[in-house]
Amino acid sequence: MTDTADLVLLDIADRIATITLNRPEARNAINGDLFEQLVAAVARAEADDAVDVLVLTGNGPAFCAGLDLKSLGSGDTRLTDTAPTTETPVRDRGPFTSISKPLIGAINGFAITGGFELALACDFLVASEQARFADTHARVGLQPWWGLSVLLPQAIGVRRAREMSLTGNFIDASTALDWGLVNHVVPHDELLGFTRQLASDIVSGDQRAIRRLLATYEEGEFLTGGEAWLLEAEVAGAWTTDAGEVEARRDAVMARGRSQS
Repeated sequence: MTDTADLVLLDIADRIATITLNRPEARNAINGDLFEQLVAAVARAEADDAVDVLVLTGNGPAFCAGLDLKSLGSGDTRLTDTAPTTETPVRDRGPFTSISKPLIGAINGFAITGGFELALACDFLVASEQARFADTHARVGLQPWWGLSVLLPQAIGVRRAREMSLTGNFIDASTALDWGLVNHVVPHDELLGFTRQLASDIVSGDQRAIRRLLATYEEGEFLTGGEAWLLEAEVAGAWTTDAGEVEARRDAVMARGRSQS
């Protein structure tokens, strides 16, 4: 099933929703129309019972070149209106409000500034060998509001994050892998296939447990070490499941482990 909306493509197959930024002539720069379609596509995949995992990627040589500065300059407030206030819940900050399903970024090319923030909003990243990353907020005279100053230090450490933000320099895919920004770097032509295989691995798991574990990671992200331990204990204490079902799944896990060795 494919929804060929002009600026965002949504394809759902095998319980995976692939969402593609589709403004290649503008390097997938985010204007108000693209952002609205992107949010709608994510919400549609989140609400669809036929979807377990979301994959976000871009069409053309760029993943996303960031916010469309012409759109910002024209007075279109649909992007600036997404800046959070002190009353905005943490889980509703960033480009996407609460998503209960895993979101994998398949970074096909340049991910710059606002596009970099889209990538950081994903649960983890797979990069093409052609991927490049940069935070150029300071170079164009802007400040991030989708969480870059929080999420980037978590991914690569505060000193490297400061270097990226203050210099505006680009890093390549191999550096992104060395720094822990991305989980994998693959040949460009293999990007979607490799990412979809990881998504399929997630699909094959217990979705109730996967979504609760993902929520635990998110809820514990801004807690101290001791508080995070208490959160995990609270979740585990409240968790209920059938012992026979667990045993059957354990046997399947062991068989899968043998096949992967």
